[in-house]
Amino acid sequence: MGIQQALQNVLTNPTYLTAWGLLVALSLGILGWDLWRNNSELKSLMKFVWGFTVLYSGPLGLLGYWYSGRTQIDHDSFWRKGFRSVSHCYSGCGTGEVLGVSMAVGLFAFKTTGTVVLTFSLAYFFGYLMTVGPLMQEGVGLREALWDAFYSETASITVMEVVAISTDIWLAAEAGLGDVLFWTSLVFSLTVGLLAAYPVNLLLIHFGVKEGMMNPAKMGTEMGA
Repeated sequence: MGIQQALQNVLTNPTYLTAWGLLVALSLGILGWDLWRNNSELKSLMKFVWGFTVLYSGPLGLLGYWYSGRTQIDHDSFWRKGFRSVSHCYSGCGTGEVLGVSMAVGLFAFKTTGTVVLTFSLAYFFGYLMTVGPLMQEGVGLREALWDAFYSETASITVMEVVAISTDIWLAAEAGLGDVLFWTSLVFSLTVGLLAAYPVNLLLIHFGVKEGMMNPAKMGTEMGA
């Protein structure tokens, strides 16, 4: 049995699906409780980011939040900053990918090329939006915000989506909206894209292309002062 068939079998196995659904629900519950009880000072945007990261990647997303996103982390690091950065990108790109694939297959009945084009377009749109919106809220002009998003996020979005969309097509190219494999391979591919884009974000931060997201521990200090 090849790797493709083995993954397809796992992604359509009722036991796996039930276990994964329970893990995601539990992870979201823990995240929600911790954000409300211990990390209410986090900005609403980052709560959104962590919510979608955990929704798409379950316990892996929760582990990333616990490692890098809480105000209780004992110190910040290059690796933590990188995970916050890739999660920020992931929440927007993942939303664009889910909408793109669903609309392309379910609404427009696109073939592979049309699906890829629409999915990439929406992933870029939502990925850039996650940078442009907060910058404009801080008083940055639209042109400057758009350039900053293009400059800092394009490499991360591109790698994330090339890997994620390729994985999804590889696993479920013939699946329709009513097929279990359509949805499970989409979720699986999102996590593969997240893992692929993490080292890219580390490199972008290392070379000064991105600053990385703010240290959440400083938010807790500022709130307590």
